Amino acid sequence: MLLELDDISKRFPGVLALDGARFDLVAGEVHAFMGENGAGKSTLMKIASGLFPPDTGQIRLDGRAISFDSPAEAKAAGIQTVFQELTVLPNRSIAENLMIGREPVQAGGLWLDRRAMVAEAQAILERLGIDLDARAPAGALSTGQRQMIEIARACAERPKVLILDEPTSSLGRAEEERLFEIIRRLRADGVGIVYITHRMSEVFALSDRITVLRDGRFVLTGETSSLDRPALIRAMVGRDVAEDRHGADTDTLPVALTAQGLHRHPAVRGADLTLHAGEVLGVAGLMGSGRTEIARLLAGIDRPDSGAMSLFGKAYAPRDIREALSQGVAYVSEDRKGLGLVLQLPIADNIALPSLKALSRGGLVTPGRIGAFARDWMTRLGVKAASPSVAVGTLSGGNQQKVSLAKWLAIGPRVILLDEPTRGVDVGAKAEIYALIRQMAADGAAVLAISSELPELLQICDRIAVVAQGRVVDTVAAAEASEEGLLELAFREDEAA
Repeated sequence: MLLELDDISKRFPGVLALDGARFDLVAGEVHAFMGENGAGKSTLMKIASGLFPPDTGQIRLDGRAISFDSPAEAKAAGIQTVFQELTVLPNRSIAENLMIGREPVQAGGLWLDRRAMVAEAQAILERLGIDLDARAPAGALSTGQRQMIEIARACAERPKVLILDEPTSSLGRAEEERLFEIIRRLRADGVGIVYITHRMSEVFALSDRITVLRDGRFVLTGETSSLDRPALIRAMVGRDVAEDRHGADTDTLPVALTAQGLHRHPAVRGADLTLHAGEVLGVAGLMGSGRTEIARLLAGIDRPDSGAMSLFGKAYAPRDIREALSQGVAYVSEDRKGLGLVLQLPIADNIALPSLKALSRGGLVTPGRIGAFARDWMTRLGVKAASPSVAVGTLSGGNQQKVSLAKWLAIGPRVILLDEPTRGVDVGAKAEIYALIRQMAADGAAVLAISSELPELLQICDRIAVVAQGRVVDTVAAAEASEEGLLELAFREDEAA
């Protein structure tokens, strides 16, 4: 056995994060590690990575009991971790990011050997099949490319154990395939890989075994070939979760928002779109297709170079996001840390920010009213935290996403634009968010949902618009669509451009 975590418990103030959890890994396998947000997956892997000491239990590496006082000790022992939150330094080159902590030097360490550093970094990229110039500035990279640099940096150390926490959350489909090739190559070389994800398709495509935690406790370990999707969902959430399709007829619904010939150089090139009140319109497309850029125009964040929009039959040309909000159009960004949340503020303040006017009495808002309001929305979306006073920055990525959603759902918008609404969210919480989205549409709101997960769009949407090269190439009824058909539309247009 390569790595064993046996009977691990860990308590934080007010929270028992792990209660006798266990996990094991053999060399040359991909072991998927699953569970809802707050199940304890990341905490257990942080213990394996030397970030936290366990309160009880034992860690064994290559059969020997071991303990780590720091992440540096875990790395020295051969355990490398790529966490969900990116740490690439944008003001440094790719080479400098890849070689942090092991830069080649000259003259007995008097100065950096930049030529050797770039050459070694380029060799690492080529070994992993990543087509980037090591001399390029990291600040010019896309989010997906930065994720690949994180993974390359971990692989450069030639680890025994590689822990990947939601590695595809920022990747496009081409980058995902590259990552999968890297993972298979590492597995063939005998590396043990811990793969943490909420995406079922990746689990069944890549993993050899699956372990599930629930509420900090071990639930099961099994061969991937012996498990199916319903069994895995039951293990994670402790109940059956319905995954029915919707796909209602939208022909009779009133038109809420239209866009005609929207242009904004260079990403949006003649986009046409119609969104009805009472429907969920999905937006699919490859990374870089212009999906998010179209939503930003609709939300008033950016202004089009040309084209026109209408909102419930009236001309709509918001000068900024505040003006769009005043007309009932809300936008939930895919970048929850940069644009969605104020990380140092409590959950309560984040959820209440857009609703302060509605919560005020005589111009005053009491902490009690804000706390009660936030607690209600935390319950609705299943935000796991000790209280509304906890700082958002201390929450898991999935719980941060729920808070980001709650702050805009709470204002009851007429039109809501959701960009990757369930990124980093577990399967149980996804079902809750799907139900909320469908309920908003049932209550008459117009919902636009951008997602990289085609099964998600097929499940929750009435229609799906496919975006490629900055325009909507087709809009299809979700009930009649398939993953293959949607991808064919996206790739066919992309290849023709």
